Amino acid sequence: MSRWTDAPTVIIPTFLLLAACAGSRSDLPIDAGSGPNPSLPQPEKKAIPTVNVAPAKGWSGAQTPAAAAGFAVASYAADLDHPRWLYVLPNGDVLVAETNAPADRPEDKKGIKGFFMKKAQAKAGAGVPSPNRITLLRDADGDGKAETRSVFLKDLNSPFGMALVHNTFYVANTDAVMRFEYRDGAESISGPGTKVADLPAGPINHHWTKNLIASADGKHLYVTVGSNSNVAENGMENEERRAAILEIDTATGASRVFATGLRNPNGLDWQPQSGALWTAVNERDEFGNDLVPDYITSVKDGGFYGWPYSYYGSHVDERPQPPRPDLVAKALVPDYALGSHTASLGLVFYRGDQLPQRYRGGAFVGQHGSWNRQPLAGYRVIFVPFANGRPTGAKPEEILTGFVDKDENALGRPVGVAVDARGALLVADDVGNRIWRVTSTQEAISSRQ
Repeated sequence: MSRWTDAPTVIIPTFLLLAACAGSRSDLPIDAGSGPNPSLPQPEKKAIPTVNVAPAKGWSGAQTPAAAAGFAVASYAADLDHPRWLYVLPNGDVLVAETNAPADRPEDKKGIKGFFMKKAQAKAGAGVPSPNRITLLRDADGDGKAETRSVFLKDLNSPFGMALVHNTFYVANTDAVMRFEYRDGAESISGPGTKVADLPAGPINHHWTKNLIASADGKHLYVTVGSNSNVAENGMENEERRAAILEIDTATGASRVFATGLRNPNGLDWQPQSGALWTAVNERDEFGNDLVPDYITSVKDGGFYGWPYSYYGSHVDERPQPPRPDLVAKALVPDYALGSHTASLGLVFYRGDQLPQRYRGGAFVGQHGSWNRQPLAGYRVIFVPFANGRPTGAKPEEILTGFVDKDENALGRPVGVAVDARGALLVADDVGNRIWRVTSTQEAISSRQ
């Protein structure tokens, strides 16, 4: 009999017990790790990382998140199936990627640690099968609620990022960028798609989400590809073209690596004043409650941002071996930290005029929330003030909170953020299965009169 035959009855419960209580509480507020100069304490090196999962509960009745002073929040659409990402079409229709991790990842989360991680994800609401579709929501009467919905695209493969260039609609599946013909006002696309370019996937495909954004002239797409590990524990040979942003030529499908060292980039947007590409990045885990801060940063062509050999510039991570001092020496420092383990995913710069003028050009960020920090972090939507195309240096402002109840159950988890045709902020909530719409209180009052 092999030693693994009866090991699960002994080892797994012991691991779960230890993991459930592992880790001390942080002495630092989450915003100590935010801003242009975040606090970076010494790493905590433990055999078992802190685990603190907020169980997925969902909203009941008329419950909503809590909006900051001067804002109001209401449900734009409910009863969706794991809505993760948003895209607003020029005619005002809102597209929602209802999606989750692909089923065909046989090498991801193997072993005892992998077993526990799957259990933790299920507890957090991330264990549901992927619907693999994009749904169209339409608010025809302009009352701030979607009256109609239709299946815009189906039979996709863990879709995430979306972009429309003229009459061509692009989707980033987990393994490829696809293009489809689009007609203005269409409620669905039935024609077959065409593959533009393959994306890194395979039997591990640890960070499966692939986002994309088009250049202003539509000649290139920029696609996020997360790492296949936490800190290269699966080997750097499995990180080819990962932890990166790729640039794809829309005419030929040819691609190149645009920037690297970005552990898990998700949100993408062009900063309106500077024209620079920005991304929201999830940093590495298992370094303690207060390392390493997630961040937003401008992305430079050819830039290297540290992963896995260092973080926040030259702060060396000794876990990846052999070390690469040559890469550490050129690692760029991110522009603005967002707190450790906040799982900052959504990113959109505000271009509307429904919210007060001070928000124009600044960044809204959806923070999905931690699973490995005491106390919990994220589970909110924040605003980062900008001036002249750069963060002002002020701490982030909470815009939408209340996603966790007093018993630390997750009522919802914010993911993608977008600005609708009337200038309101939209937030995808993949545990609450809703799209929230955030407005100034003045519009909220006007819409009820």
